Amino acid sequence: MADPSSYGAESIQVLEGMEAVRKRPAMYIGSTDARGLHHLVYEVVDNSVDETLAGHCDKILVVLQPDGGCRVEDNGRGIPIDVHAKSGKPALEVVLTVLHAGGKFDESSYKVSGGLHGVGVSCVNALSSTLVADVRRDGRHVKQTFHAGLPEPMVEVGTSTPAERGTTITFYPDAKIFETTVWDFDTLQNRLRELAFLNAGVRIVFRDERASALAAPQGGEGKPREETYHYTGGVEEFVRYVNRGRAPLHPQVARVEGRKDKVSVEIAMQWTDAFSETIFTFANNINTIEGGTHLIGFRSALTRCLNDYGKKNDLLKGLESGLSGEDCREGLTAIVSVKIPQPQFEGQTKGKLGNSEVRGIVETLLNEKFDEYLEENPSVARTVVEKAVLALRAREAARKARDLTRRKGVLEGGGLPGKLADCQSRDPAACEIYIVEGDSAGGSAKQGRDRTNQAILPLRGKVLNTEKARLDKVLQNKEILNLVQAIGTSIGEDFAVDKARYHKIVIMTDADVDGAHIRTLLLTFFYRYMKGLIERGFVYIAQPPLYKLKKGSQEVYVYDDKAKDLKMAEWDPQNTGKGINIQRYKGLGEMNPTQLWETTMDPESRTLLQVTVDDAVLADQLFVTLMGEAVEPRREFIESHALEAIIDT
Repeated sequence: MADPSSYGAESIQVLEGMEAVRKRPAMYIGSTDARGLHHLVYEVVDNSVDETLAGHCDKILVVLQPDGGCRVEDNGRGIPIDVHAKSGKPALEVVLTVLHAGGKFDESSYKVSGGLHGVGVSCVNALSSTLVADVRRDGRHVKQTFHAGLPEPMVEVGTSTPAERGTTITFYPDAKIFETTVWDFDTLQNRLRELAFLNAGVRIVFRDERASALAAPQGGEGKPREETYHYTGGVEEFVRYVNRGRAPLHPQVARVEGRKDKVSVEIAMQWTDAFSETIFTFANNINTIEGGTHLIGFRSALTRCLNDYGKKNDLLKGLESGLSGEDCREGLTAIVSVKIPQPQFEGQTKGKLGNSEVRGIVETLLNEKFDEYLEENPSVARTVVEKAVLALRAREAARKARDLTRRKGVLEGGGLPGKLADCQSRDPAACEIYIVEGDSAGGSAKQGRDRTNQAILPLRGKVLNTEKARLDKVLQNKEILNLVQAIGTSIGEDFAVDKARYHKIVIMTDADVDGAHIRTLLLTFFYRYMKGLIERGFVYIAQPPLYKLKKGSQEVYVYDDKAKDLKMAEWDPQNTGKGINIQRYKGLGEMNPTQLWETTMDPESRTLLQVTVDDAVLADQLFVTLMGEAVEPRREFIESHALEAIIDT
């Protein structure tokens, strides 16, 4: 008799199609949190955009419905609805229920496609409690409904004219699978705007009908929130949008475009007075956040073009060496978009383009066409090269500053800041460092911490605004040097994320305006000069409580006003407040070491927010708006978010 606990062939489960997606959704869409939820919309919209790339669609409508559903309409050719020869089922049903089914694998149907993994709309179907496909094509109008991926029969609704062709997909994410099924307007808006920039001429209308339902007066009708994204200038307008809060050094945007070996390339560039580079790369509309061969080709050609122009026009006199790539890209905002018949993406998230031939194509086109642009626009060319020369001199100054601080042992971990209370463990994966505002809070944190694996670094005052400073100035700031020294990764050309001494870097500031400002300054520094720490998930924000509530022998800490009101209503349904003591913490220093440990530092009870970059364009815009030189965008941001502010009284 076989051991029932044995592992044999009978233990192997084979999951196919919709069942596999529902059982392991994260394998297909990354996660089941808000990020995965919004990914469903992207998958459906990407199908419509693929129709745009094929030249058959110029309008896409995305609607967030009051009943929780999302509707995506396009005026493309419509998903095929005739009988699929191999399966004997309608092609519509095959596309929506079979993984890796669709026209994306046939170059005659789609020369370029973002959804090449072929699991997009079928995955959305599998992860929706209900999905309805409405297709107008070939003079017919049909509908088919699915529940958790399982189809009802396709039904004929009527006829259609050529002007009425297109596909409408309405779906309801399954609450049994997703942690939340509430759409975030801003998250979707950013991606839809991005798609409109990358596909010049397409009109994307985004409507939130939930807003009208909430805003409607009793017995009346509200007005839905609606945005339209339509950019005939494409990537050129994208660069102008990204540079809204910056000061461009030349009014026009340099644009390079061309096609070779079925690969089309669009590049737009504009230099500003910023000290960091902002380059976004895309392949078939997919944001390749880790770059790839198109980025390598772009960087190489750009450096060569500017060096050649500078030498030919005597703009590099007196320099010991030529311009480096880093010099040429200082202050540059660029969009690099390529469209490829057979893209090769590295990783499930498609974060890096791997097609080796693309590097040469981008390099060749940019070498040829940007050279022409520089010759035809000498004032722009001179401005850009002079900016790069200034960057080179600043880089040399930064190198000298690094060499000096290196000799002192600051950047190589030879010594640690005097204010750092280090931990005993030397395993970075187990170690945490709390960056604390002020000596008072630092003292409480040092006494309350777990010395085994928690280090404390108090900061004095506000650190330098690194959005407005080059590296040579950054290295002269004592508080930032203390940070770099403590973390151990060095900075600039020598930055190495694998040398981080702590895999949890926790920003712990007061819950007031000054604390928020210090937190923003620190995040700006990490984003601009140590971005690898954020990308690896090492940066966190502590969540200290706002209140301690006490009634009799009961004590509870709460972290926002809503939680305070709920607890008070629970303790006192009449809401008189009698017998309830409320202590408002305006600073970490007001808590004794035990309280700080219990509420904010104890891994068993604390709440930490991990800092991530879901949308690189939005993140860049936020730092430029909040910390950049331009005042007007910051004023607009404050005015638009004024009602969200919590004012201490």
